Formats: sequence, structure tokens, C-alpha cells
Amino acid sequence: MFRMIAASLVASVCLSQAAVAQDRTRLGYGRLVTNDFFGDGADRWRTGSIQSSRVWGPTWTGVAPAGFGQLLELRLGGEIVAPDDIRNLAADDRAYAGALLVGLHTHFRRGQTEFALGGDVVFVGPQTKLDAFQDALHDLLNVTRPSDAVRGAQIGNAINPTAVVEIGQSFALGERATVRPFVEGRLGNETLARIGFDLTFGDLGRGELLVRDSVTGQRYRAVEADWSGYSFVLGADIAAVSDSEFLPEGGSVALRDSRERVRAGLTWRSETGITAFYGLTYLGEEFEGQNEGQLVGSVRLRVPF
Repeated sequence: MFRMIAASLVASVCLSQAAVAQDRTRLGYGRLVTNDFFGDGADRWRTGSIQSSRVWGPTWTGVAPAGFGQLLELRLGGEIVAPDDIRNLAADDRAYAGALLVGLHTHFRRGQTEFALGGDVVFVGPQTKLDAFQDALHDLLNVTRPSDAVRGAQIGNAINPTAVVEIGQSFALGERATVRPFVEGRLGNETLARIGFDLTFGDLGRGELLVRDSVTGQRYRAVEADWSGYSFVLGADIAAVSDSEFLPEGGSVALRDSRERVRAGLTWRSETGITAFYGLTYLGEEFEGQNEGQLVGSVRLRVPF
């Protein structure tokens, strides 16, 4: 039933642009690379991911348009999930998994409330070839490679339509600070409901479109405004989780029904448009028997030419 609902929502978003007559131009591009190498360096669990966004819409005015489907975001991403020891899979640890996603999302605004609604198609399993990619990359870097046994026991092939919705609103805390509480729902590859906030000091997000990374919750710039200097962000959220393709029912470990994230990040932008971001995120335990959380780092560097 969940899969049918998710598929219907994905289809409705993908077809929505056919009903929109307004011309669109490319407004921006954003991406975020996340890896535990930039965090605790432990090479485990939510070990690495990338998410990118390409945005089209009417002329950007500093805020999302009011119309559903006017502004469209093509979202692409990939993720590797691994056991604590990529050479030996313990009976009480999670299985290896690779996932690739392609999705279409729309961002719009009603009054002061911001909406992001869309759908992804998530491909999971050996069909993604991400296990072979990680093996080749680790071989090139001369670091520990995933064993054949770990790769052989990975989550099997699946194609999961996934619907995603986020609703948030920003509130000013003085001249240079804002807080943005939000709620999020996901239905499909992982099914959960989340509530949290983002606290920003500086100009990040003012007149810009920010997109949330699905793994860390860090928000990255997809449509940028012209400012320079530093911005600092803090955020946290908690989710009630009912299903995950990465931790399937009947697997070796049981899914925890709650999940926490705490994050911080620093953005710098020069007067010439060079932008650098580094974020650090604590990811809480996701399955029963996981003895601790983990720290992952996220980076983005943009040099205009």
C-alpha cells in the first residue's frame, strides 16, 4: 500500500510540469558531498553520499513562487551504507547497501510558509554497481576494501518510488539570525516523519533556495544570492521511523523506531563568488544493537569561471 501511494505521488509531481504554461530558465545548481572520512574517519554505516540539484523556474525574485510546479528541481544522488567492519559482517550489524536516486521536486511558498514536495525513484542493490565503485576507489587510495563476503551479503536489488514533503517557515532573530522550524515526511525507500529546526547566523539563505540533504539534513544552496562573508548554521531533528529498505524487516538487525541528527556548518563566500562549505553531522543509532552514533562531514567548493 505504501509503495502504491508513493508511486502515485511521484507520478503526480513528474506530470505537473505538463500543466504549467509559464516558461522556465535554469536558475541554479547545488550539490553536497558527505563522507565519514571528513567526520570520524571510521568508514562505516552511513559512510558516503552525494546529492545534487538542478533548478528551473521563472525569474528568481529571492523567494520561491506561489504556484505549485512553477519551480522544478531535478535531484540526483547516490549513497553507500556499510557495516562497521567492511571486511567482516557481524551477525548483529547492518548489511551493505548501495542506492542511486533520481527525482523531481517543486518548491513553492504560501504566505510565509515554504513547501518542498516531490518524488524520487531509488534504485537499491548490486544493480547500482556502487559496491564495485567503492572497491575500486579504496584500491586506488590504498585503504581497506569491502570483502567479497560483505558485498555478497548486501541488500538485494529493488526499485522504490519515494515521496518527500517538507514544510518550514523562517523567523528573524535580530538582524543577522533566523530560526526555521520544519516538518518532513518520507514514504517509500524509507518511511518516516521528522520534526526539527535550522538556526542560521549570517546571510546564508537570504534570497536563496536551499535544498535539504537526505542523509545529514544539511541544507545546500541551489539558487544563490549575491553576498559575501561567513554564515554559520546549527540544526537538529528527530524522526519516527516505520520502515527502511536499508534495514528490512526479517533481516539480521531490527530497525529502531526513532532517529536523531545534530548538525553544524560554516559557509564562506568571497566577493568574486568563490564558495566553500564544511558541515559536521552527528547521526544517532538507526538499528537495535548499534552501540553508538557516528560523525560524518559534508563539503562543497564552488569556483565560478
